[in-house]
Amino acid sequence: MATAAAVIPAERFWQRMAIGLALFIIFGFAQFALRGFVDPWAAPFWVHLHGVAMLAWLALLIVQPTLVSRANLPLHRRLGWIGGGLALVIAGLGIFTGLASLVLERFPPFFSPPYFLALTTVESLAFGAMVWWAVRRRVSTQWHRRLMIGATIIILEPALGRLLPMPLMIGWSDIPVALCQLVVVSIVALHDRRTLGRIHPATKAVAAIVIAVRATIYLLSLAPPVIALAARLTDG
Repeated sequence: MATAAAVIPAERFWQRMAIGLALFIIFGFAQFALRGFVDPWAAPFWVHLHGVAMLAWLALLIVQPTLVSRANLPLHRRLGWIGGGLALVIAGLGIFTGLASLVLERFPPFFSPPYFLALTTVESLAFGAMVWWAVRRRVSTQWHRRLMIGATIIILEPALGRLLPMPLMIGWSDIPVALCQLVVVSIVALHDRRTLGRIHPATKAVAAIVIAVRATIYLLSLAPPVIALAARLTDG
């Protein structure tokens, strides 16, 4: 059995990745509110609920490698199951928030209704699916770590949307968003090269999913059924 001292160097990278992703996401939302682009107090309760759930996820993302570094695997496993349930809640809230935002016309003006519908639905489903893939691969630590980080990379988009000049990117925002996400994946790839001598298959899978998610969102936004549903939700 590995000692705590032996585990710490292996977990330090994942701790730092989790902290970095959490700080980036929080900063993206905080600066947007502080610049006066949104009134948090005017947001419906389900938006706040979604925000609380996301903060809980980011906290858990940081806590989990910390527990492994301290050799507290029983608590790590128990919190892992809670994290799996939380991911389903986040996915459900993400889809609901997207639908409700269309009905109330509270979505960003630089997104068309079909695009926003595809965006919130696909990203939420991809996040939930990746987390549960990670849970199923929990015995394979290398896959588990990378898929958990990968799931969080997928949901970087809302923070990126508050940092990038989105009104200037109407119609092609998926490209810069994907590039930013792939930059984060490349950090994991460099870690793979340094520690494993090769890029781990899970890292390649995350990169492929990032690209697939962006392409799926774009293509679905052009699909007649999605356009029709978005029109019904927004009353035309």
